[in-house]
Amino acid sequence: MAAAGDAFLRARGRTLTAFRPDDECQWKGPFYFIQGADPQFGLMKAWTCGDTDNGDDEWGEEIKLAEQAVQAINKLNPKPKFFVLCGDLVHGMPGIKAVFAGHYHRNAGGSYKGLEMVVSSAIGCQLGEDTHGLRVVVVTEEKLVHRYYSLNELSSQGIEKELLDVLAKQK
Repeated sequence: MAAAGDAFLRARGRTLTAFRPDDECQWKGPFYFIQGADPQFGLMKAWTCGDTDNGDDEWGEEIKLAEQAVQAINKLNPKPKFFVLCGDLVHGMPGIKAVFAGHYHRNAGGSYKGLEMVVSSAIGCQLGEDTHGLRVVVVTEEKLVHRYYSLNELSSQGIEKELLDVLAKQK
């Protein structure tokens, strides 16, 4: 089993190494997975105070429930094959300066009342002129800086000096 820090390194070449081809290419019998939905951080307080447009500045209850869900899943025997989380992840975003999203399959965005909406183009199928790529987001106490990189740029040149300098200043 890979260490927890290695979890993101297990997805390469359009496969997740947790599902080895030799083990998964033939039907081996029944399995199960867990599907969770709508942790919607911020909704519980908003619902309780009756202000679903503004009362979403506390996430404490939802965090406890999410932790309880993870603990319950970790105790299961046999272990599920995988876990997928769907639906609304957040309701309110206290202190948030930007929302990052996809699904548009091209880069886009805008801002409204100090909240920036950043839409990143796809790793896969492009519906516009953007290249296949990823967005690198650097977060410091003072600011948030992001850049979209084509997959070729990121793999051949890495992260640009400007973003690395922002990280270095925070250490």
